[in-house]
Amino acid sequence: MALTYGTYLDLDRLLSAQKPRSDGPEHDEMLFIVIHQVYELWFKQILHESGRLARSLEEGDTHHALATLKRVLTILKTLVGQIDVLETMTPMSFNSFRSRLDTASGFESAQFREFEFVLGHKRESALRHYPENSAEYASLARRLAAPTLWDAFLRYLAGQGFPIPTAELERDVRQPIAPSEGVQDVLLQVYREDALVSQVCERLIDLDEGLQEWRYRHVKMVERTIGTKMGSGGSSGADYLKSTLFRPLFPDLWAIRVRL
Repeated sequence: MALTYGTYLDLDRLLSAQKPRSDGPEHDEMLFIVIHQVYELWFKQILHESGRLARSLEEGDTHHALATLKRVLTILKTLVGQIDVLETMTPMSFNSFRSRLDTASGFESAQFREFEFVLGHKRESALRHYPENSAEYASLARRLAAPTLWDAFLRYLAGQGFPIPTAELERDVRQPIAPSEGVQDVLLQVYREDALVSQVCERLIDLDEGLQEWRYRHVKMVERTIGTKMGSGGSSGADYLKSTLFRPLFPDLWAIRVRL
């Protein structure tokens, strides 16, 4: 049988994966499902691109590192844009099927937690939300034990001849990224001496800022939809999301701004 568009993309399974649970069903539940399924597809692609980015940095391939960062940043803009679509759903429309979500919550997105781990926002407590014998738990445990993009970036800088402190190159990758005055001194040297490598630094700042933009828009969308109500699955809703704002992924890149 010849390969077709539908079979290549497995459209029969893809287009049958939207299963509204409300009576009727409620019109906007389809939008809610599609938006979140698309988010998960983009998270999968971001994780795929993050692997390539880490390899490019490890290999000292500045060209491919910058190209991959551009792609990830473009995907993040698409994620923000999807919120515009979701905000066409009124609070009353959402409440018409919200009870059908039961304990399901976006808080449970294992792929987004993986992305946070890849970027260095690690905390072992995140694994507690998944059964120990689940695929989600296994994936997060693997990401928790793996180097972050920041670790790959530090090795990239060392490979470019910059004197990254040994302690930072050998840090415990299971721990969150902490500021380092030694790394900040090196970053200042990068900005003053190597215009190309400093572009990688700026794209990482863009990545940090892009994720913050998505978090902010997500917070405001939740506030518009459910106000201060408890979130789906028992989370604290908008209050929890607010607590994630303005937390830098790469603190050293932000700290040097006052010294440039």
